[in-house]
Amino acid sequence: MSADWDTSSTWEPTAAGVLPLPSGRLVRGRALGKPLPPGPQPEFALHLLGHEPPPVPWEARWVRWPDFRLPADPATARAALQEAWTRAETERVELACAGGRGRTGTALACLAVLDGVPSAEAVAYVRHHYSSHAVETPWQRRFVTRFH
Repeated sequence: MSADWDTSSTWEPTAAGVLPLPSGRLVRGRALGKPLPPGPQPEFALHLLGHEPPPVPWEARWVRWPDFRLPADPATARAALQEAWTRAETERVELACAGGRGRTGTALACLAVLDGVPSAEAVAYVRHHYSSHAVETPWQRRFVTRFH
């Protein structure tokens, strides 16, 4: 790891949890229930939880999204995902839920759709490039296939 890596405005492509999108954007998914990974901190985070998360030292946005479910307000979630995708072009963006798989995987699949992956292929894309356990429920898969 080079000394200037911590000041980079993007993630290290091979770092744990980093999903490369077809456009070249790099987005990190992670479990909030685990310690922060080594390396640079996010510049922006999208927290996907059923309850308000504790504050973090970087800019963050909370989307109310109960575990194993869908976002409480799909329009708000879509706007937050659009913001995360846009910011990932020039910033270190992180998407996170408690376990880092279901809600995070679903949100990452939606970012893949925004990045040009066909919605019918986005879950497979995230399972291949992020975690084979991403997107845990049938309704989360359906949410991705209906996401435009």
